Parts: sequence; C-alpha cells; structure tokens
Amino acid sequence: MQTINLKIVIGSTRPGRISGRVAKWVESEARAAEGARAAVIDLADFNMPFMNEPISPRYNPSRELDPQVARWLAELSKGDAYVFVTPEYNHSVPGVLKNALDFVTSELSRKPATVVAHGTVGGARATMHLKEILSESGAAVLPKAVALPGAAQVIDEQGQLAAAEAAKPYGPKTALSATLDELLWYGRALKTARNDQDQN
Repeated sequence: MQTINLKIVIGSTRPGRISGRVAKWVESEARAAEGARAAVIDLADFNMPFMNEPISPRYNPSRELDPQVARWLAELSKGDAYVFVTPEYNHSVPGVLKNALDFVTSELSRKPATVVAHGTVGGARATMHLKEILSESGAAVLPKAVALPGAAQVIDEQGQLAAAEAAKPYGPKTALSATLDELLWYGRALKTARNDQDQN
C-alpha cells in the first residue's frame, strides 16, 4: 500500500484558537490510519500579505512570489490529500484562510480534500463555503466532512477527545474515522492516476 502524505491545515491564526486542538486530534487519528503520513501546516507560521498580485496567479507564468507565500505553496504542494480545519466566522471561513487559498494555483489539483469544522452549528456554513473555494483550486472535494459543535468542551489542549464523545457510536470519532478512510482511498487512487499520467 502506497503511503499518502496527509496535510492538515489550521485555518485560524487567532491567539487562543480552538482550531489547534482540533488539528491535533485530527493528526492523532490520521497517524493511526494505515498508509498515512500526517503533518500539520499552521497558517500562523506564514506571515503572508493580503493577496496583492496584479494578475491572477493561475494566468501569470511570471509570478514573483513573496517569500512567505512561496514557502506556503511549497509546503502545501507536498501533500497527496488534505484536511482543512476551520472555525466558522460570520457564517464563513476566516479571512486568513481565504487569503492563503487565493494564492493557490495547481498545488491542490487532482488531490482530495475535506473539511473538519467547528463553531456554531458545527461550522456547517464555513464548510459549505470552504468546499466551494477548494473546488475552484482543482481539488477533489469529498462529500464527507466533520462538523464539531462545542469543540472547546470536548477536545482538550493536547488534542484528546473526551471519552464520552469518543464512545458515541455516531459521534465525532466515528465521523472522522469514516472521513479519513474515504480521504485516504481517494488519495491513493488519485496519486496512482497522477503517477501514471507523469509516466506517459
């Protein structure tokens, strides 16, 4: 079984954010999955400007990238599959996440992506918007996603899910496990297809 590089993107940079806890939980569950090599990408580590390129990135072969943007895109491109962890701000995603994705061209193309959201109504509206944004990047956006209401109460600072939540037969652990299974299935299928294309 081929190994899939799974990138978990933290979509918030606010002090005291809950998204970091959620990302730790996702990473722990992903590391337990067969054939997955999981790593977190934290947007707080990239001091990117607001999108300021004079030409749309996808139509500009002569881009001159800001060094922080170049570092972000290089790290993102290493993935074979993606989980975007996002809170919900004002019925949508954080501006810092949207801005980071505005710099993306082909890094996510033909690679599967899904969302783990938290916040009001489990971040459902953020999930809806983020799936639309990711589809424009060329990612293969999965129908499955994870909605996590009350994340601050059920996931601790170490990224451990409360035992009562983990024991629920249709709770967040089950939802994440099913989502990761599907993500890795698509990750393997699409990686094989990309490799076959590269060899032809």
